[in-house]
Amino acid sequence: MASLSSLTSRLSPLRKPGVLRRDVLASFVVFLVALPLCVGVAVASGVPAELGLITGIVGGLLVGLLPGSSLQVSGPAAGLTVLVFEAVQEFGLGALGAIVLISGLLQLLLGAWRFGRWFRAISVAVVQGMLAGIGLVLVLGQVYALADEAQPAGGLAKIAGLPGLFVDVVAGGTALTAFVLGAATIAVLVVWPNLPAKARMVPGPLVAVGLATGAAVLLNLDVARVEVQGLLAAVNPPGLSDFGGLGFAVVGTILAFTLIASAESLFSAAAVDRMHDGPRTDYDKELMAQGIGNTVCGALGALPLTAVIVRSAANVQAGARTSLSRVLHGVWLLLFAALLPFVIGVIPLAALAGVLVHAGMKLVPLKEIVPLWRTHRGDAVILGVTTVTIVVGNLFEGVVLGLLLSVCKSAWETSHIQVGVRELTGGRLVVAITGNATFLRLPRILDQLEALPQNRPIELDLTALRHLDHACQVALETWSQRHNDADTVPVRMVPPRAEDPSSKAAV
Repeated sequence: MASLSSLTSRLSPLRKPGVLRRDVLASFVVFLVALPLCVGVAVASGVPAELGLITGIVGGLLVGLLPGSSLQVSGPAAGLTVLVFEAVQEFGLGALGAIVLISGLLQLLLGAWRFGRWFRAISVAVVQGMLAGIGLVLVLGQVYALADEAQPAGGLAKIAGLPGLFVDVVAGGTALTAFVLGAATIAVLVVWPNLPAKARMVPGPLVAVGLATGAAVLLNLDVARVEVQGLLAAVNPPGLSDFGGLGFAVVGTILAFTLIASAESLFSAAAVDRMHDGPRTDYDKELMAQGIGNTVCGALGALPLTAVIVRSAANVQAGARTSLSRVLHGVWLLLFAALLPFVIGVIPLAALAGVLVHAGMKLVPLKEIVPLWRTHRGDAVILGVTTVTIVVGNLFEGVVLGLLLSVCKSAWETSHIQVGVRELTGGRLVVAITGNATFLRLPRILDQLEALPQNRPIELDLTALRHLDHACQVALETWSQRHNDADTVPVRMVPPRAEDPSSKAAV
């Protein structure tokens, strides 16, 4: 009853004049944007094209009805293409559904435990590095698909194979024909945003794929096309053997699916909230909605689902006011897949590869790297390390390394310490240590203390410390004892204020 009343309240704006019409029109725009992307992401992931449509349908018909964010749209995302491709290659298509289903259940638990808001605390540098790494790996893989050639496994192998790919394209034949078709698709996508507003009413990806498909059909080009097997035939629910065959090696993949799908969805929600003045996103409910969607997608053996900023932005810009637009976009995807599946079979793979190369390049924050280096070099390093690790290693290792570097950077920056020395009458020295005394700053503290003269009385004043960790406390006590043993002049330590629980130290 509560969920029904929530849905009713979210759809109540439809009673206002013109809102229903705008939502219906917006749903068509989102459908036209989502269609080539659903098919393209599936093909690039190494799975049947229909599985991308199934994920898009679930994102519209199911997630679209759930509370969380009212205007962002869910479906298969280019950001997960690399991870899905690697999972299918390593564990098989049958295991994909089991992996997605378990990831969905983890998202449900995280949402129920109110972890949704905490995903916003992930360093922006890690997120940008993750997206940049995904984008580069996606581009490196789809460059081979532009020429109708199989992509090598692994980022380094993709880079090493580029000279051979260049030779094949220059040599002519099918590789050159497909490459020209894919390059023309990219050219349309690059030029499209600069055209007049009336022309841009039709989404660029649909136009680019439509023109490439038309050229392939009219000129009878010898290029590879999408294979179609029907919506129901593509459904492949995981069996007990698929779950039983998952070993410890799959844990990293499941965690990567969960982390990246959740982070991408919630970052998208934050971006969409800035684009409209309607109801704000409930991050915990949105995380649970994504979890429900992925659980269902996994049960159907489909691709993982996330909220996608491209479709969400198109939804807002088309004038949507309620969640009806995203639900209807799922209806249009279902009708298309059920009534016009043969249309998918005439789409050239090179055209879809062109769409994904363009999408992959947009994931790389080229314009932000130089300003970031000038203002926050530590974050720029984290971005670069995360990106390179993903390209040469894998997604999970890159994200984990980026998070660890972010934690280390934050710990270093917050452990500011100042050591001040002043001389009093009688030659007594007062050494005042202020800030946060942690093990990260211990070498600097000890260097300055050991440089003090040993033949004068010293008072070590710790009252201004905001934090004194155990390592620093032990080191200061040891230095004090050693100093006293070496000379008859004593060292007196004034402990931190007792009222600050974080800096208590019995000295």
